[in-house]
Amino acid sequence: MTNTAIGLDLPMITQSLTEEIRQYIATRRFSHNDRLPTERELSREFGVTRGALRKALATLESDGLIWRHVGRGTFIGSRSVLNLADVTYLGEMASPAQVMAARVAMEPELARLASIYGTRSDLDEIEACNARCRAAPEWRSYEAWDNKLHHAIAKATHNKLLLYLFETLNVVRRSTVWGQVRTTKLPARDHASFAEHDAICQAIASRDAAGASKRMREHLNSVRERVLPALSG
Repeated sequence: MTNTAIGLDLPMITQSLTEEIRQYIATRRFSHNDRLPTERELSREFGVTRGALRKALATLESDGLIWRHVGRGTFIGSRSVLNLADVTYLGEMASPAQVMAARVAMEPELARLASIYGTRSDLDEIEACNARCRAAPEWRSYEAWDNKLHHAIAKATHNKLLLYLFETLNVVRRSTVWGQVRTTKLPARDHASFAEHDAICQAIASRDAAGASKRMREHLNSVRERVLPALSG
């Protein structure tokens, strides 16, 4: 993209630049919490002003694909609740199997509590995240909205301590090396998690506490069986 695009209106320029940066991130295979080049370098890379770049980065941040820290830079993934040194330390301590075991221990209870204490606004946010998962144009976007969906469920418990514990586990999960190989651009329409997410969201919206817990546990076990086949069961 170059400054010759001045003839386009501003929203179109921002949208085009946002997609270019999204592809730039995807093709370079950054890992969670990797730092992107500086704004000066990115502006030069895409041939745009710092102001145009910041608008595009703001869009990507709202989608959960990056997070920005004043004075430190722009990082891949959603904002960390721990400092990066702690994330690295905990990520090195925990294996993928241990991370999944911790999720199975925690998240069914979060879903149960969300069905009890979630407000109308919470339920709307959960459903919106679920819809964005299905509409994701590529895997990285799907993973970002999947992350936001599980976070929205945890937030709907209105228990700040549980939310902090979930966020800590979630940051470690996203920093752990899973070694997943993606052979398609985006999830298939019959991707198992879509139906599993629907069942979780429906149980929460119906105030079915036992059902929400059960559906979340089934979903996490399904993920474990797909991601860690040697450790399932």
